[in-house]
Amino acid sequence: MRVTTDRFVRTARARADVAALLAGVATTLGFAPFGLFPLGVLAPAVLFVAWDHATPRRAAWRGFLYGLGLFGVGVSWVYVSLHTYGNMPVPLAAFAVVLFVAGMALYPASLGALQARLRGAPAALRWTLAVPALWALLEWMRGWFLSGFPWLNLGYSQVDSPLAGYAPWAGVYGVTFAAAVSAGLIAAAWLDRPRALRAYLPMLLVVWVLGWFAGQVDWVRPAGEPLRVALVQANVPLASKWRPDSRQAIVDRYVQMSEQAPKVDLIVWPEAAVPGYLDELGPGLVPRLEQIAQTRAADFLFGVVERGTDARSYYNSVVTVGSGKSNYRKRHLVPFGEFLPWPGLFGWLIEHLQIPMSNFSAGAPGQSPLPAAGQRIGVSVCYEDAFGEEVIRMLPEATLLANVSEDAWFGDSLAPHQRLQMARLRALESGRAMLRAANTGPSAVIDHRGRVIARSPQFVAHTLVSDVQPMHGATPYAQRGNWPVVIVAGLLALGAFGWRWRAGAWSAKESL
Repeated sequence: MRVTTDRFVRTARARADVAALLAGVATTLGFAPFGLFPLGVLAPAVLFVAWDHATPRRAAWRGFLYGLGLFGVGVSWVYVSLHTYGNMPVPLAAFAVVLFVAGMALYPASLGALQARLRGAPAALRWTLAVPALWALLEWMRGWFLSGFPWLNLGYSQVDSPLAGYAPWAGVYGVTFAAAVSAGLIAAAWLDRPRALRAYLPMLLVVWVLGWFAGQVDWVRPAGEPLRVALVQANVPLASKWRPDSRQAIVDRYVQMSEQAPKVDLIVWPEAAVPGYLDELGPGLVPRLEQIAQTRAADFLFGVVERGTDARSYYNSVVTVGSGKSNYRKRHLVPFGEFLPWPGLFGWLIEHLQIPMSNFSAGAPGQSPLPAAGQRIGVSVCYEDAFGEEVIRMLPEATLLANVSEDAWFGDSLAPHQRLQMARLRALESGRAMLRAANTGPSAVIDHRGRVIARSPQFVAHTLVSDVQPMHGATPYAQRGNWPVVIVAGLLALGAFGWRWRAGAWSAKESL
């Protein structure tokens, strides 16, 4: 009889482990390009159920398995960047990705271990308050620790759901908290079925209805007339982009596509669209663009590499040409792609990566919006738009947001679609339209409510033309940033553990 019981326990454990792994895989389907946002709530609910009777060790293991499924699928594009475009050998690239995914999986593993200490707490406390608070806190920590990797935050999966209405109030971490609360209510309803219909499911409805009403509040107002913009997507292959003999042909392509565009107020080129130093190409290019700008009454905003006053520093920059000249230098650089952290530890790695312009200097932290086309434009370069608090630093002065990017590094993977989804959240949080210009696409024009109003196809040369409405004013998130959510989540977590400590029930016997 004991043997049968042990076998049953082992089978149940294995099934719960597999369920946690599959829940992580399923969560990725809630993000772009799949967009099945209910899975962004239902899959975490499965994880919560798998955690219900688990010891801290077993819960940490299931959290780790969930993280392997989530990040193993969701950031599989890292391999494409390292091997296909960074020319890293297959074994080394595969090892680097496994190591990276395992590191990311430590976050849900930590969450599993922490929440297991609340075993025996009322379901309403554990699943609908404490665990969602811990989830939001760990996502926030992942967004800044070791330079930050805020990818696949649960809130992004809800950009098309009623829960997105919380974004202008509390940012992506507020949406994450609402999604995790929803998952907790579903898990609690499953685990405590007698109270499901009279407590948990009605509360779930309240969370979603409040999210919809929150999204109906308009915190901003139009700043003048709509602007007509052209986003030039030249689709230049990375293999030829940085070859000196290709530079002039690439510049000519961008200029020609800009000249052939309909009449617009602003022309935007992607990140490092001009593949060389501005001081080398500028003497021939800038007067050419000034002439076009004067003839067409349009300003240019484009990405280029700038050298500093000394010969050793250079910057991933955005400059404007036309009614005036100004520049923005990228502040948040990509580790290993744009700078090498801890050279003494990782110096060997750079020998296996063939990434041009991979030792940038960071721009100053307090840069202002760029004046162009009669507006003040809050600029971000590449994955800077993954960091909400960095985007809102230029608000409320900025009336429009623009992100220039080189998404060719990701190939035909999930990453460009995930990045577009993040840009939509930035627009919704800030109450500002976002112009997203990418070399290989998708380029997009996003309105201040996070809706894509124009989008280009990928991997074709295309000029995307659209009207966009600049905005004045500030959302609550733009005024306060992430701190309200972090403080509330921290207090909830501390309160839950304080209650558990007072209850004197920290022991955890071996279970499923």
